Amino acid sequence: MAAGKRKKIAIIGGDGIGPSVTAEAKLLLELYQERAGLPIDLWELDLGADRYLRDGTTFPNQIQVAIQRECSAVLLGALGDPRVPNLEHARDILFGMRFGYDLYANVRPVRVLSDRLVPLKGRTAKDIDIVVFRENTEGIYVGVGGQFKRGTADEVAINEDINTRKGVERIIRAAFDYARANGRTRVTMADKSNAMRHAHELWLRVFQEVRAQYPEIQSNHVYVDALCLYLIQDPSQFQVIVTNNLFGDIVTDLGAALQGGLGMAASANVHASDPARVALFEPVHGSAPPLAGKDVANPFAAMLTAGLLLAHLGWPEEERRIERCVSRALDQGMCTVDVGGTLGTRAAGAWVREQIAAELGPAVGTSDPG
Repeated sequence: MAAGKRKKIAIIGGDGIGPSVTAEAKLLLELYQERAGLPIDLWELDLGADRYLRDGTTFPNQIQVAIQRECSAVLLGALGDPRVPNLEHARDILFGMRFGYDLYANVRPVRVLSDRLVPLKGRTAKDIDIVVFRENTEGIYVGVGGQFKRGTADEVAINEDINTRKGVERIIRAAFDYARANGRTRVTMADKSNAMRHAHELWLRVFQEVRAQYPEIQSNHVYVDALCLYLIQDPSQFQVIVTNNLFGDIVTDLGAALQGGLGMAASANVHASDPARVALFEPVHGSAPPLAGKDVANPFAAMLTAGLLLAHLGWPEEERRIERCVSRALDQGMCTVDVGGTLGTRAAGAWVREQIAAELGPAVGTSDPG
């Protein structure tokens, strides 16, 4: 397990609860260094609201370039702080990586790790196992637009929804490639082509063309509002969902509700057609400033995100191990209040790491005295 070229991982704790949950994930990665001998090197970066308020730094070009050249992955906590109302630092850091590294596929697993977290009557964890592919570099979030007569009764505000043939095709293809590689048999594409007939007609047309190249995979198209209804009525009918930037953002928060809340939701941002390119991993939840420093935030999303990161770097069995140990924590109530436990952030993270350590055994290079 320890063989292979060393992988450098940049770590950005961020704002609010970000540093505390990221600290638990960092300790998990350090455990893998020690116990499993994984060839990973951790590079902790001082970026976020505190740094911005201290000296005006957001995301320096030299850091951006160094990450791109030297790192295999980035683990990011969460960004957003009320002391920076325009979120300048957050935009520069997050979009500097998503757009700057062309990480066009935001991949969000919606998987339930304990039956008791399922909020739907008559459903169990086995009914909810979905992976959402959200287009990550186009759509309404590109920031194209403007305001005219700002602050007056005649104000006009415009945001442009940008969709390119290249961008649409590559995210749809990424969803089908994932399904093929992971034994999934169904892909669903969601848009609003009945109302957005120019931009989303492109999505529908490209989807029809790409799906024909994957005849072994069942595929269907639904409007996004209907998708939200169907996800609540019967989530078991979905395996892989692909959609645009805005709709993916909304649908995956609904997915988080199905899996026990934002404290259980992990995500990856990747350039799907070039796995060697640096990738960004972040829990779905926000920075939750009111909870910062109170030892109450759920660390499991950050730890599950570390599992996604390890799988991306070539150790998928460790992602499964982390999921298994988190599931055990949930079933035994060794978790934070939001998912039915009584532990704080640090204690919940430590309990899961102890389970993983027990499975991994003694540190690499040591012998068991027993």
